[in-house]
Amino acid sequence: MLRKLIYEAGARMRNPSLMEQFDFLKRSDRWERAQLDYYQLEKMKSFLEFAYLYSPFYRTMFKEIGFVPSQMTSLKEMKALPITDKSVLIQHNREIQSIYPFDKLRRSETSGSSGQPLLFYRDEEWDSGHRAAVMRGMSWYGVMPWERNGYLWGYNVDKRKRFNTRILDELCNRFRMFSYAPVDIERFCHRLKKASYLSGYSSMIYEVAKYINEHGVTMSDYHLKMIKATSEKIYPNYRQEVWQAFGLDCTSEYGAAEAGIIAFECPEGKNMHICMENVYVEDEEGEIIVTNMLSRSFPIIRYRLGDYVTFADAGYECPCGRQHPVIVDVCGRVGKNVIGKTGKYPSLTFYYVFKNVALNDGCVLNYQARQEEVGKVIINIEQPLTYAEKMTPLVRRELEKYFKDDIEFTIRWGVKLHTYKEKLKDFITTID
Repeated sequence: MLRKLIYEAGARMRNPSLMEQFDFLKRSDRWERAQLDYYQLEKMKSFLEFAYLYSPFYRTMFKEIGFVPSQMTSLKEMKALPITDKSVLIQHNREIQSIYPFDKLRRSETSGSSGQPLLFYRDEEWDSGHRAAVMRGMSWYGVMPWERNGYLWGYNVDKRKRFNTRILDELCNRFRMFSYAPVDIERFCHRLKKASYLSGYSSMIYEVAKYINEHGVTMSDYHLKMIKATSEKIYPNYRQEVWQAFGLDCTSEYGAAEAGIIAFECPEGKNMHICMENVYVEDEEGEIIVTNMLSRSFPIIRYRLGDYVTFADAGYECPCGRQHPVIVDVCGRVGKNVIGKTGKYPSLTFYYVFKNVALNDGCVLNYQARQEEVGKVIINIEQPLTYAEKMTPLVRRELEKYFKDDIEFTIRWGVKLHTYKEKLKDFITTID
């Protein structure tokens, strides 16, 4: 009860509209699809009208193409607007920022997987709406944010900032690791025994689960209600390791700082439901395009997030009964190309290579591909050398399907993939 009171007091000061937005999302959680569609269209019109009035960049754009938000009758009319990406947000940063006199603005900076730093300011309702969407997803698992939790987030936290971070963590009733040395993982696992949930980078959750399994700790020592993985792809073997350690599957949360919470996985159907009260998503040849309807202080409109995503069919019905559309899979980043001797290949190809090995041969492998020379790629695999004799021919079989003899592959087994210095990437290249 005390922790709840502390959380609510902090929310009233930092995010005054949080609980109101959370209550609304709980009500809309069970709306029929027609009601959700109507709400989304009306909210989009209001959001775009605001962008026209207060964002110099979008005011100019709308005038140039003759786009009038108030006259919209369908969200399909959004296609009249050009797609933006991070380079546009950086290049036109000042013009995109709203000139409306918001009471509260919070600085937000992200580089994400692209490495390009983006600075923008979020108004209070945007920040609170983002948090409310997370709260709704957590509530599906019987979890509230003030409950004790372990947090695996952020690499290389400056030692000078750790004191302030620890104070904030204490107020939020959470604990984290600043170092991933075995002694620190052991300490974190011990503290996790009194936690209600665990959240953070999927690769680090996997490392914690692996440590627990390797050291003979039983799942009965833990009483977690939810394990929320975000920011990185959740590979099938991550799920296997986490299930063995905790008796729970990983729950997917999908989003980005600028795009907001896009989708959250439900416990009944294990499907990621799009938070269509806050965002509108489009499928552009397999790539997700996002409009964040909360982003009034820095409008994010038809934004190319850089992910390949698979959506469920329009008529799909989730066992949970929610009418929100479903994302089936986040396949991977729209990354740099793999450069062969004669051709170029999307780096996502490696995802399909190892997916085929898992589906056809029943073996899930952790991998990372690296290219430093044209026509040559090193594939590092985490599983031990004992896998090599059986699995190397199967991996090469799939590589040959996609790349033929255009690339020479070197396969290395028993390689530790995570450096703990940055997010784990499945393809790294030094070739521009």
